Amino acid sequence: MVANQRYIVRFPDNLPLAAGAPLLCAGITVYSPLKYFGLAEAGKHIGVVGLGGLGHVAVKFAKAFGAKYLPKALVAAMGTLDGIIDTVSAVHPLLPLLGLLKSNGKLIMVGAPEKPLELPIFPLLMGRKTVAGSLGGGMKETQEMIDFAAKHNITADIEVISMDYVNTAMERLDKADVRYRSVIDIGNTLAATRP
Repeated sequence: MVANQRYIVRFPDNLPLAAGAPLLCAGITVYSPLKYFGLAEAGKHIGVVGLGGLGHVAVKFAKAFGAKYLPKALVAAMGTLDGIIDTVSAVHPLLPLLGLLKSNGKLIMVGAPEKPLELPIFPLLMGRKTVAGSLGGGMKETQEMIDFAAKHNITADIEVISMDYVNTAMERLDKADVRYRSVIDIGNTLAATRP
């Protein structure tokens, strides 16, 4: 395969390809807003909503940036978070999340629910809080994210599957039985089918 070097991401030698590949999607989706919205500084109190394919990577990046841990009791966390990365792609209430934010806190939406969410305005006004969205990053930021991941040993939690297991994996995905990313091993699948 030949590609323009402007569209190539170099994987450092210590970053495993299978566990690093999901970072090209999930990784940049959460890394970019952490950086852009000023949440990638040590000592920030960061919450992550939804601990699936995006959320588990967001937790790893936040920890590597030096984020403080969320108290075990959510009641104790009310009004204490600098930011929340919301990875949930289902309809869910935002009011409890806004209550967790301190003044000038940021709720960053990276999940994509099919139906509109209700956004209560009064809690935004009372704390100068921000609700924003983010989808990904450019090539330069993606390379920065991959280098950061390699430096801090951040990988996605994966299950490597063969091509003939894809339909079963899709059924498991529908049942929420995948933790957290399935990676198709095409190289070994092709090698096994060659005469």
